[in-house]
Amino acid sequence: MAEEQAGRRGRETRLDQPREAVRRLLPRPRVDQESFGVWSEAFARWMGTAQFLVLMTLFVSIWLAWNTFMPPSAQFDPRAQNYTLLTLILSLQASYAAPLILLAQNRQDDRDRVAIESDRARDERNLADTEFLTREVASLRLAMRDTATRDFVRSELRSLLDEMEDRGYLRAHRPEDESAGASG
Repeated sequence: MAEEQAGRRGRETRLDQPREAVRRLLPRPRVDQESFGVWSEAFARWMGTAQFLVLMTLFVSIWLAWNTFMPPSAQFDPRAQNYTLLTLILSLQASYAAPLILLAQNRQDDRDRVAIESDRARDERNLADTEFLTREVASLRLAMRDTATRDFVRSELRSLLDEMEDRGYLRAHRPEDESAGASG
């Protein structure tokens, strides 16, 4: 018996062995995490609105007015007892609101993390594309140094025209020279 208990204790603390299945006295409620998360986000979002603040202020004001100015027989949370019931209600509201707000914030953090990872992947692809295009532009510039540009071709044609003019090839074939010669 003592060996069995010692063996159990040893297995409970070991991380390389699975735990034994434990039977629960009460069934564990099944909650859809996604729908509960959506509900908690909607509730947390509503708690951050002016409507909630106005409604909560009205509720507390009416509560305080009723339990302060009504006759003691009509008061259900008298001022003499420091509004114990109101304090309890507000404490319960705060104790449920805080975890719901944290749950909504955690879900938002998860969405932000996924968006950041997506942005990072897109930025890496854009960087790779930009580097590829930069290499292509650089190779085109190198190739263009060996290719005749428009300015180079124009300068070569001008020099050829000047050379032809100097040799007299263009004077004999100019139309204005023929029309001037015919009239004179």
